[in-house]
Amino acid sequence: MAEDIYRELILDHYKHPSNFGHLALRNGKARDQNSNCGDSVDFEVLVKEGKLVDVAFTGIGCAICIASASLLTEAVKGRSLQDVMALGETDILANLGIKDLTPERMKCAMLPLKVLKMALINSRAALPEQA
Repeated sequence: MAEDIYRELILDHYKHPSNFGHLALRNGKARDQNSNCGDSVDFEVLVKEGKLVDVAFTGIGCAICIASASLLTEAVKGRSLQDVMALGETDILANLGIKDLTPERMKCAMLPLKVLKMALINSRAALPEQA
């Protein structure tokens, strides 16, 4: 029964993703793809004073990839860069409500986190200030 709830959550975020689109103001962006299955994700971020103020994504992919990106954007808004950069596999699985995925599906689920971290690194605001 619980698995059905999580499947519904994934399908809902796949069909109606949160924070899908572009930011009017951004100071970081990144894009990557999973060459094995064709998932492709772009992230845009607005970082101020060490916090992820806003985040959006676009892309095409399987339900796991798009749901993972959607849920991730909800989870990271307002968090410190340090907190976001510390996220890993366990956090992504918890967001999706899944205990385990096959290695190929894990790549789909982790792609959004990888791209989000790349966008944060690419953000000038995320870099330490030079003295």
